[in-house]
Amino acid sequence: MAETTTASTPESGTTDRSGPWGPWRLRRLRFPSRESWLRSLRRGWIVAGLALLFGALLLGHGLVPNTVGNLGSLLETFLPWLGLAVPVLLVCALVRRSVTALAALLLPAVVWADLFGGLVMPGKGGGPHNLRVLTHNVDAGNPDAEATARDVVAARADVVALEELTEQARPVYQRVLDREYPHHVVRGTVGLWSRFPIAQGRTVDIGIGWPRALRAQVETPHGPVAFYVAHLASVRVGSSGFTSDQRNRTTELLGRQINTDPLDRVVVMGDLNGTANDRSLSPITSGLRSAQGAAGDGFGFSWPSGFPMARIDHILVRGITPAHSWVLPDSGSDHRPVAADLYVR
Repeated sequence: MAETTTASTPESGTTDRSGPWGPWRLRRLRFPSRESWLRSLRRGWIVAGLALLFGALLLGHGLVPNTVGNLGSLLETFLPWLGLAVPVLLVCALVRRSVTALAALLLPAVVWADLFGGLVMPGKGGGPHNLRVLTHNVDAGNPDAEATARDVVAARADVVALEELTEQARPVYQRVLDREYPHHVVRGTVGLWSRFPIAQGRTVDIGIGWPRALRAQVETPHGPVAFYVAHLASVRVGSSGFTSDQRNRTTELLGRQINTDPLDRVVVMGDLNGTANDRSLSPITSGLRSAQGAAGDGFGFSWPSGFPMARIDHILVRGITPAHSWVLPDSGSDHRPVAADLYVR
């Protein structure tokens, strides 16, 4: 008799584990147990505390006092960089598998996005423009002033502001720039070059002892515009904190003159040795609009040139619409040039 072969079947009460939906797979899809959730909530409190700390600094940076080492201004100078804490702490939270830390990270992430998200959104700026301006701290120790001057001319701006002009380098800049810009005014270590006539040019006293700011009225094809070029006093970071008292005094003096300028259309350009977030610059920035903030792509960091960490070189306007703003490549200075296209009505 032929041997009968019978296919084996799972015993009663057992389940085939070879199929794609075997219990071993179903177990992996189960939601964590209550005990697992509780353990996750108990983990990561240090990470959560750091997240809340960074969130509080972002949210309440204006409450950090300047009475001790100007800590408030120091924090505001590098405020955007606090956002780097979010991805770092996110990795820590995931490693710790902490729901508490993940929830706490929402605070710095949301606040940072509210403060700076608009700066990194694509598609800013655009629209009509009829005036291009550029400002550049060319560096008193620049070893190749002529190359820097050629880079400035290549940007094809209509009005150019330069800071840190030395007695030795000034003739070089004049020789190169005068070919494209027939009108210029220089006061001390700052200068303004223009394709259009300059009706007035005078020194602006900011209390330093030598000229580091000027005002000039440029007769553009669209009407007169008051241009201010300024290089405010420097700041120092040392054992005593963020030393900016002299810079703050120069800010107040310059701000008073800008705010009382008789012309409705004003452009302020230069190295202000502080960022737009720094409350100490409010005597200037409160009545003006930042071209980078309104129409720039990204943060527009301009210093130091090798690895820019802060935007201390500014183009600020009143009565004029910014259309686009950008930072130019390294030109041999310790600062990068900053340019903007403006619309003068």
